[in-house]
Amino acid sequence: MMDAHRSVPDDDLPAVLDAELVALLNDAASTPPSPLDQLSLQRVKRRVLARIADEQAGRHLTVRADEGAWQPFGPGLTIKVLHESGGVMSYLVRLAPGAALPPHRHPVDEECLVLEGTLRIGDLVVGPGGFHLGRRDVLHRRVDSETGALIYLRGAVPDSTLLI
Repeated sequence: MMDAHRSVPDDDLPAVLDAELVALLNDAASTPPSPLDQLSLQRVKRRVLARIADEQAGRHLTVRADEGAWQPFGPGLTIKVLHESGGVMSYLVRLAPGAALPPHRHPVDEECLVLEGTLRIGDLVVGPGGFHLGRRDVLHRRVDSETGALIYLRGAVPDSTLLI
């Protein structure tokens, strides 16, 4: 038989595989595979996922503690942007002792995790490891810190005009 892309008939091509190997391959292709046991399936899945993760590793974002720039945000406040996408930002805010944010609203829910120091939100006091969720369109009370604090926030891009 002649392949449309070849100028030499198949019969004239040199044999690449010996007949015994061709027979074994044909047998293997015609025999339905045996189902794998759970342990083997898990092992294969882990290897495939590890390969995918290795190939996609460059798509992740890492900002180390000593990387990125701290910018003034208001009196006694600095901000370090970690990531922004679609109007939602992940960022750190450092409050100097006595610094405060006035009452304000959020256009989307804002998540806050206190990393260092103590944060006061109205009468509520939140220490290291504490989490606070500021709900969208709900007035947020004054936020301040007597001791100073470092907080992680994820929410809408902050509006520094609130602080002027």
